[in-house]
Amino acid sequence: MSGQWNDKRPMSPHLQIWRWHPAMLSSILHRATSIISYAGLIKVAIALLIVAITGKLPLEGIIFSPLGAIGLFVFVFSFIFMALAQLRHAVWGQGAMMKPELNNMLSYAMIGAALLLAIVSTLAAIGAA
Repeated sequence: MSGQWNDKRPMSPHLQIWRWHPAMLSSILHRATSIISYAGLIKVAIALLIVAITGKLPLEGIIFSPLGAIGLFVFVFSFIFMALAQLRHAVWGQGAMMKPELNNMLSYAMIGAALLLAIVSTLAAIGAA
């Protein structure tokens, strides 16, 4: 197949010619937050199973520490960002906001809204707000 390729440009985009943009960042974040959410849900399910069997919360000291608050923030951010990304896909499914300028603005808004909501939710959960 490469013998038929007569274009001087590479067959796939490379780092030298591909520029980062907000929609690319939000796409990568969507994949990463999916992995974080699945891992977090598995941990929550295991913890609930242990609570049901033993009556005690495993690793309670770590969960209610500053490290636990950071973990909660990451977990909440990943869920909120995934929800917003699904809404964005629903908007795209209707054929709206497909122009690069609008798409980039929507990507920035998603990241900002997810960060803000995750911060507020985490502060409320730990009792700081």
